[in-house]
Amino acid sequence: MNHVPITGYHLITPADLKWRPSNLMAIPNADFLERTGSQLLGARLWRMPPQSANTLHRHARAEEFYFVLEGTGRIRIGEKTLTVPRYGGVLVGPAQLRQIFNDTDTETLWLIVGAPEAELEPHEVGDMSLYYPTDPKKLPPELAGATWPPQS
Repeated sequence: MNHVPITGYHLITPADLKWRPSNLMAIPNADFLERTGSQLLGARLWRMPPQSANTLHRHARAEEFYFVLEGTGRIRIGEKTLTVPRYGGVLVGPAQLRQIFNDTDTETLWLIVGAPEAELEPHEVGDMSLYYPTDPKKLPPELAGATWPPQS
């Protein structure tokens, strides 16, 4: 892979963040590194509303680090559910099916750091079934009876 590290540094302030709903699950998120030009690293905040879930997915090659900044985090990895306390984190390896969710009544704020550019070689074409082997909108059993994403 021919990914080039940045030269120098980039300061990112809260005012630089652009919050938007995610495409599939409408979870508010802000990408820290989208305007820095980084080709090696991704970092995104995810603000999980009560009774919500992010996509059920995996990665082909990239690891992801999940870190809870506010609230109590919940993540399913395969068939196992982990509870992550505030300031706790989980490193998830490639090929592991994972999904963060919030089955509490208070918001949870996650920081997720990964290497999205490590997923494919420059000559490879993305096959979405590598990332979404099942329905990406499938909710975890802990949210049985919940409706997410919100119906517009």
